[in-house]
Amino acid sequence: MSTLILTFLFGLFLGFKHSLEADHLTAVLTLSTQHKNSFRAALIGTFWGVGHTTTLFIVGLAVLLLKINIPTRVQLLLELVVGVMLVSLGIRAFFKREIIHEHLHQHDGHEHTHMHTDHSHRHRQSFFVGAVHGLAGSGALMVLVLSTFHTVIEGIVYILLFGLGSIFGMTVMSFLIGLPFTYAKSKLARFNNLEHTLQRTAGVLSIIIGLGIVYEISIINHLFF
Repeated sequence: MSTLILTFLFGLFLGFKHSLEADHLTAVLTLSTQHKNSFRAALIGTFWGVGHTTTLFIVGLAVLLLKINIPTRVQLLLELVVGVMLVSLGIRAFFKREIIHEHLHQHDGHEHTHMHTDHSHRHRQSFFVGAVHGLAGSGALMVLVLSTFHTVIEGIVYILLFGLGSIFGMTVMSFLIGLPFTYAKSKLARFNNLEHTLQRTAGVLSIIIGLGIVYEISIINHLFF
């Protein structure tokens, strides 16, 4: 029992460590830099972690119940999708401008407008990005789960703890990413210029890492030949 508990705790730690991988952080960085508040940026990481855990859980449950392995070529194809997605996110971050919506409201007989950005769209996007990352990383995790645990319940608990660690890790990192924006907004008169510079920098980084993944999977690992 003590060995099992230690294994579960190790899974929690591995989930946290897993969230800090370069491709994960880069994806969340491109989304978080579009926020001017560290708490809202943290939500981006949370939704990424939830999406990541959702696909891990679904695939893990299927693998544990059916006792199947994910083919290597399928794993490579999913990792290729991650690379393409990072390139797409980078391009969007480099060229995107914040879209502001204007809504007319009435209070006590007086009309006035509210200006806001579409945060719910970014949360859905972050969930989707996390879900794709979860699919790409499911193969290696499932091999570990199937080789370590003897019951479906143990495997499910491990996957959920792994996911919880990744949610916590990415939430913390997204909050830290958002801190410079919160500080700059209150201290710097030229915040908008700084914001666009950081967004473009994150976009370029995402494109570079994404192209690196595409090259590694398609050329080095010979996915298509």
